[in-house]
Amino acid sequence: MTVNEPVHDTFEDTPAKDRDPDWFKRAVFYEVLVRSFQDSNGDGVGDLRGLTAKLDYLQWLGVDCLWLPPFFKSPLKDGGYDVSDYTAVLPEFGDLADFVAFVDAAHQRGMRVIIDFVMNHTSDQHPWFQESRKNPDGPYGDYYMWADDDKQYEDARIIFVDTEASNWSHDPVRGQYYFHRFFSHQPDLNYENPAVQEEILAALRFWLDLGIDGFRLDAVPYLYAAEGTNCENLPATHQFLKRVRREIDAMYPDTVLLAEANQWPEDVVDYFGDYQAGGDECHMAFHFPVMPRIFMAVRRESRYPVSEILAKTPAIPSSCQWGIFLRNHDELTLEMVTDEERDYMWAEYAKDPRMRANIGIRRRLAPLLDNDRDTIELFTALLLSLPGSPILYYGDEIGMGDNIWLGDRDAVRTPMQWTPDRNAGFSAADPGRLNLPIIMDPVYGHQVTNVEASMASPSSLLHWTRRMIEIRKQNPAFGLGSFTELQSSNPAVLAFLREYEDDLVLCVNNFSRFAQPTELDLREFDGRHPVELFGGVRFPAIGELPYLLTLGGHGFYWFRLSRVASRIGRRL
Repeated sequence: MTVNEPVHDTFEDTPAKDRDPDWFKRAVFYEVLVRSFQDSNGDGVGDLRGLTAKLDYLQWLGVDCLWLPPFFKSPLKDGGYDVSDYTAVLPEFGDLADFVAFVDAAHQRGMRVIIDFVMNHTSDQHPWFQESRKNPDGPYGDYYMWADDDKQYEDARIIFVDTEASNWSHDPVRGQYYFHRFFSHQPDLNYENPAVQEEILAALRFWLDLGIDGFRLDAVPYLYAAEGTNCENLPATHQFLKRVRREIDAMYPDTVLLAEANQWPEDVVDYFGDYQAGGDECHMAFHFPVMPRIFMAVRRESRYPVSEILAKTPAIPSSCQWGIFLRNHDELTLEMVTDEERDYMWAEYAKDPRMRANIGIRRRLAPLLDNDRDTIELFTALLLSLPGSPILYYGDEIGMGDNIWLGDRDAVRTPMQWTPDRNAGFSAADPGRLNLPIIMDPVYGHQVTNVEASMASPSSLLHWTRRMIEIRKQNPAFGLGSFTELQSSNPAVLAFLREYEDDLVLCVNNFSRFAQPTELDLREFDGRHPVELFGGVRFPAIGELPYLLTLGGHGFYWFRLSRVASRIGRRL
């Protein structure tokens, strides 16, 4: 078989699935970079066969859905987000047969798979662009946004302000300018051209036919441009996404579309579509502003940054769900904060300029939090309990560190640390051949921080994270339930209820580094005994008086307000 020869899956070896339109609401997602997870052939680069070999670990962890960033053929100037072929696997990662085998193996373990799909642009090495620049009158001449000057769409902001001076670049071959919202080597596709729309829909169907369960749609706010606007969130963009949704629903049920729209929640809700219809656009969308505000809340020892953004978050259609994360995969993005707040975040979390990327922070969770176990646990508890489906980043479950001496966001894309052995068990290659070096420092180095050691220690962060995921799954309120913040007498303490049918969970979080008391008005649950979910310990009954709790520094509680416990308590 030649590399990337299309292989259509018969699905004969894939277990039949019952319809489950809400699976993504209950799911715990895990973002895994193919390049950095496991190398199967000793060439120093992670690949699909290596990832397949590690699925048992991910199943053990409790992951429900794997999210794969771009693994398509690409010159890799932007981590694969510069796609040069929408229907081919980068040869370093394997071929389509490897991909189909991976998807089947994940399904057999009860895990689903979504993949990144870059809709807005291609690489300038894509054959479409090469044909477009050489032959303006040919079939691909109008696949991109060309102009004789760089004066159009002046209200469109420049996203990568640290590398790009304009959204237009001159192409000497065609003698015209082309539009790009991101890097100059990533020209924007022209969605005004119906042929481009058909090409993208065909590429989506190609991967769905191979058995995947959905897409993370990259950079969707920018598909269309219009003079006099900021070229974001335009009606035409929403109309095209609605068309994508219709085709997906009709041909591929239980498939999820996750919108990457780095916008304020009041703008992002439009990507869910018609509220009255229950949503007719994307099933999920990232909630970007929550992430930096969790970090702010902990440094300021105040719940208000988180409370305020959740209070401003509009209701979403019944069939939809937020996606939440502690970093936008390889970056703590700071677009959805004020200039003053960004300066504050840089001062607190990125004192060394090498830790910054564009207007974000390129660091992993553990070093961001000074490797403080209590704080890491608080952040993870918030990730797993706030409204939305949580997305873990590979390696965070063992407290992996970063390498700020590497360029761009490679600082947080280093190989997974499996063992204390050579190359951290990631690859059998000569260490000099590794795609990125293994972390070697005394705190986060693979000799100390690795899966093998974490598995051997029952009190490790890895075992703790697995237990927390297990608890989340036992309580459908976390994935499907309502969210109600409770008034706390202490501004450092955030308390809220998650409720779904008869599952009622009370979450209490202390953002202060010191022990804090708080009083909660729980009178409507008079007679119930809160049962702490991690240890199963029953707390004193709720009465008419304010319920008093004391939390350790950066501590938290998850309680089930059990009716059964209440009856037992009264009988006793």
